[in-house]
This record gives sequence, C-alpha cells and structure tokens, in this order.
Amino acid sequence: MVELSFFDEGDLVAVLTAQPLDRLLDYKAPEGGCQTGAFVEVPLGPRKVLGVVWGKGAGGFDLSKARSVIRVLDVAPMREEMRAFLARAADYTLTPMPAMLRLATRAPGLGDPPSMRKILRLGQGEPDRMTDARRRVMEVLREYGGLAFTLRELSEMAGVSSPVIKGLIKQGVVVEEDTPRDMPYPSLQPEFDGKDLNDDQAEAANQLRNAVATGHYGTTLLKGVTGSGKTEVYLEAVAECLKQGRQALVLLPEIALTAEFLARVEERFGARPAEWHSGVTMTERRRCWRMVGQGAAQLVVGARSSLYLPFRDLGLIVVDEEHDSSYKQEDGALYSARDMSVLRATCCSAQVILASATPSLESWANAETGKYQRLDLTSRFGVAEMPDMRAIDMRAETLSSNRWISGTLKKEVSARLELNEQALLFINRRGYAPTTICRACGHQIGCDQCDARMVEHRFLKRLVCHQCGETKPMPEKCPNCEAEGRLAPVGPGVERLAEETAEVFPDARIAVLSSDLFGSARALKEKIELIAEGGADIIIGTQLVAKGHNFPHLTLVGVIDADLGLQGSDLRAAERTFQLMRQVSGRAGRTEKQGVALLQTYQPEHPVICAILSGDEEGFWRAEAREREATGVPPYGRLAGIVLSSPDVQQVFDLAGEMARQDAPLRAINAQIYGPAPAPIARIRGRHRVRLLVKCEKGAPLQKALAAWVAQFKLPSAIRLSIDIDPQSFY
Repeated sequence: MVELSFFDEGDLVAVLTAQPLDRLLDYKAPEGGCQTGAFVEVPLGPRKVLGVVWGKGAGGFDLSKARSVIRVLDVAPMREEMRAFLARAADYTLTPMPAMLRLATRAPGLGDPPSMRKILRLGQGEPDRMTDARRRVMEVLREYGGLAFTLRELSEMAGVSSPVIKGLIKQGVVVEEDTPRDMPYPSLQPEFDGKDLNDDQAEAANQLRNAVATGHYGTTLLKGVTGSGKTEVYLEAVAECLKQGRQALVLLPEIALTAEFLARVEERFGARPAEWHSGVTMTERRRCWRMVGQGAAQLVVGARSSLYLPFRDLGLIVVDEEHDSSYKQEDGALYSARDMSVLRATCCSAQVILASATPSLESWANAETGKYQRLDLTSRFGVAEMPDMRAIDMRAETLSSNRWISGTLKKEVSARLELNEQALLFINRRGYAPTTICRACGHQIGCDQCDARMVEHRFLKRLVCHQCGETKPMPEKCPNCEAEGRLAPVGPGVERLAEETAEVFPDARIAVLSSDLFGSARALKEKIELIAEGGADIIIGTQLVAKGHNFPHLTLVGVIDADLGLQGSDLRAAERTFQLMRQVSGRAGRTEKQGVALLQTYQPEHPVICAILSGDEEGFWRAEAREREATGVPPYGRLAGIVLSSPDVQQVFDLAGEMARQDAPLRAINAQIYGPAPAPIARIRGRHRVRLLVKCEKGAPLQKALAAWVAQFKLPSAIRLSIDIDPQSFY
C-alpha cells in the first residue's frame, strides 16, 4: 500500500477531474494543504468542478500562472486501493480516467457542507379524511420503512403536491424532523438470527466463512439449483465479514428483487442495510456514498454501479445471479460488473462470491481450471423438489395462426386453476407484437431514427422503438400506401399473450409482469408481492420473472416459445437459452408441491432443448466449452467489439475500411480483424453504425495493441468510436 502524501499550501498537485480531458491538471494546494486522494473543488475556466488529488504536480510551466484549489471537501479521501482499481479498470476497458471518476462520484451534493435538514417520516394515526393522494403518501412512507424523505422527494415519489403532505404534517400523520443531513446507518448484528441450514448449506457456509476470515483475495463460484438456499449461505459469509469489522457489498441484477432481499437481510441482521440503485432518492444516494466512505455503512445492497462506491474497508463482494446480462454496462463506460468485482477484490484483498443456479461459461471455466473455488448445492431447501420438465412438440399441436397456447398447455393450466394453484406463462418478448405490417402493401412500420421495427404496445396505445425509446401513436392507416384498416400485428408479445389468456381462461385473475408496464420500482414491487400472496391465478411474464422471485403458490411454468433464443448467430445463444429456460422453470414448485415446467418447441431434438430437459448441466457446459475452445472464442480466446457511428454513412464506412487496412499493431499480436460490416441494427438515433470485431488468443496483450491501433487515426468530430472489451452483445 502506497503511503498518502501530504502537500503543504502552495505545493503543486495533480488533480483528476471528471471532465472529458486527456490529462491531469496542476493546481496549487489550498490554505491548510491537502493529501493524496482528497476530494477537492477546483476552478476550470469560469466553472468550479469536482476533482481528486492524484499526486504531485508535473510542473513544467510558469508556476505563477497556476491556480489554487478552491477547497477540500468534507468527505473521506479516496483510498489508494480505490485509485488503483479505477486505473486498472480504465486500462482494462480502455475507458478514459475522467469517465471512471464519473462512475465513482455519482452522488449529488458531495461538495455541500454538513448541515441540518428537515426530513419526513410516517407518524401515528390516520388522517381525518382519506383521499387517493394521502393514501399514496402513506404507502410510500410505509414501503421505504426507515428511509427519510425531503418534502420534494416525497412529493415526487407519491405523485402529489406539497400541500397534501403539509396537511398530513399538521395532523401528525407525517412527522417533520430536523436532523443532520447524512446519518450513519443502523448497526447490523452478525449473530442476530442465523437460519438453520441443511448439511449442504452448512458445509458451503463454513467454507465461505473461512475464506472471508483469511482477509485475503479469493473468488468462489457458489452453484446451487434454484431454490437451494444460496442466499442464506452467502449471508453467513456476510456475517463473517461484519464480524471482521469489514464492509460487504451484495450486487443484485434487478431492482424488483431488492424489496424481498432487504426483508431477509433485516430478519438476519436486525436492521436494514444501505441501498444504492435507481429506485432510491437522491438524498439517500448522497448519504450512502458519504457513509460508505466513513465506514458507517456496513453492508450495501445495490445495482452494478455500487461497485464504484468509496468503501473504507471492503472485505466481501457477492454477485447474485452472476450470469445475468444486466451486469454488463452497454453504454458510456463499457464494463462487466462481474469481472470488475473480481478486479476490485484483488485491489483490496476481499473475497468474491459468484452465486448462480446457471453460471456463465466464463465462471464455470475458471472454476474448472482452479482459478476460482467452487461450491455446489445440489438439492432444494426443505421438502421442495426440482420441477418435472417436459417438452410440448408443437409440430403435433393444432393451433390457428393467431394463437400460441397449445392444447396440451391449456389442459395443464386448467388443472392448476381447479386446484387453486398458480401458473406462469413465459414469453421473452415485451409489448403486444414485435412487428406491425400492412396487409395491403407489405410495409413494416419502423423507427424514423433507427433501422429497427417498432413494437406495438397496446396497453400503452403506442408504437415503441426498443433501441432508442422513440414512441408514436398507433397509426390508423399505413404510412406507406395510406390504406386504412389494413395494419396487422405479427407475432406474439407478452401483452398479446395476456389477451389470448384472458379469452381462454375468462374467470382467471391474470397478472402481467413486464418492465414496460410499471412506471416505478415501487409499483413493480407491489405487483410482485401481490402475486406472491396469491393475488393472481395466471402470471404472464417476460424474463423479468426469471430473476430470483419466489412465488410459493406457483406449480406450473409454460414456456410459449422455447426456440426463440436459439435463433441468430450470437456465440452465447445456446448458453443464454439454457440459463433462461432453467431459471424460469425454477420458479415452479418451490414449496411442498412439486412443480411442472412445459417447454413449447418446434425442435425438441435440439441439443440445447435436450440438455434443458435432461438437467445434465455439466454435460451442457462441457459440450459448450468444447465448441468455444475449438473456435478460440471466450472464455478460450479474446474478443473486442469496435463500433463507429456517424450521421454520414459513407464517412463512417471509409474510416472503418481504413482502420481495417492499417492493422499492423493488431497483426503484431496475431489478432484477426473481421469487418467492417454494418451493425445488425445499422442506424440508431440517426447515426449509421459500422462494426469491426477483433479476435486474438487469450494471453495476447489485446488492450495495448488496440490502443496503439486506434491512436493511428484522427477521428472527424462527427464520428464516435467505442471499444467493448469482452462484448456480451453484438447489436
């Protein structure tokens, strides 16, 4: 560990800012001096910007012209291990350091001095007259438990005007308090309420506790079938981390999972942890950031960006559902939170637990080679059994052209309804229909800004582009030939499946789970809780339902189109289909009654479908690994995706062609370039996109070669270039 340097007033210091600059800036240390890692406010032109003291200034210019640091912020300095992590992450992902610093300072008001503020909490009693607006205020306060709100935040989250809240304050239903702006989080008690574990769980928990107790780096793949109790096992590792006086971080792939998880944490440790995700208020984000840096937050539960919080002493990182694609940041700084968790842990001597029922092939391969430890939970917790999985051969079913629920699946759903059990119908498509076509001229309605078809969302009464977010009303006539009444939806989405289900099962209570249909994480959480309590008979869902939810009454899962993910040339298509089918099937039969999972497929003999049905996961991973190794692709080779974009299609193709020809730095490491070629979605937001793909051997110095290769070219201002190391998608 490098010792922190202290700079006296007037000493020249180098400051990294979050501004898009290609260098550190030199400033004079302020009155009272400053140390390496200090968060500071510095002048940049006419503005004042946030920065971090990175070390001694370079000098080499007239020092009388150097401007001074304005002030040192009253927050914990950035630790040396955090600076090392940002630098190594920048080198690995080829991301400029200012962009990395932006990731590490995504909290509002960091420069604000400590002060008092008025916060609102739920008081006692009921209002003299209940209205919808007052009910929403009380629901928000109840939902977020001990979290405090400012008047503005509560107003926004409840969707009410401030006079509504002030009226509740006068009646004592809402209490207004003066409190310091940022308070430490309640202390968690590691010995509070540990669950009884079965033999498998107890052995895995013991090994994880021992690993955490070493205080050294290590990564463990915790592989357990769905419903095996992985969460209880890794919470024991969290408990050990807290006993050691260190901090822990649990990453979750979906905000909707946090409510149930937070309840389990509070039951286990006697208090709520800190939260960091888009569903928390700006006030809570600032509090979390500052308290993490002071060590006053023992455990953080968050989304992928919480990996960049300024932990004082991080001892454990848990990546739950580590295979989930949402851990890959696909815009701005391109990184995999799973991979960056391992990097962060190496910088601070922490343990990493990668938990999944269906691990990524990368993690599986690392465990096979001994790079990671591996622990297996082979059976479900308690009396629950794994679901019986079967295929429905759609070639033998008779369905009309606008129907997707087979007769076999229909009978199985009806049987569950008679038993007062729940059924889930799963389709991995949002909206009503993926394509809208004119039956007169054949025109397909596309986005004006992208080369993508617009998806009909009938519940919203709009067409939506899933690439750029552009929406427009559903037209009454064809935009091409102007024929009226000839536009028709083609193919099913989750909304269309819900419509068919309501016709087939008119007396059933139907709940639709799709991210498009909920305006807030709170609304989604309420719907999930309602379903878990038995408030629906049939659940219609997209992949949102596959992410760790526990529905005790659910005994049947029907997959409408199990072949959907097998289409196309994505190298991870088989892996992702296998993971998704096993995950969604695992929602069934998680209590006493055994569940059944039925996969509608037109190719039941497909190797992936056979592997899903047989449950031979190790056989599937071995076969998939052999194919990847034979072709030299991840995890047995390296890839980098390069995307060039410009409003001018010719300009972007010309530059891409020149880059492909001037490939000496890449040839020096025996790398191959594929392309240039139009991206599968060749235009997004009006910008034409061209892709190149670089492939090399696993041990090759790819980043260094890519940096030298790109440095040969001066990009015109209209062209943007992005480099994605270890790409997960190729759109």
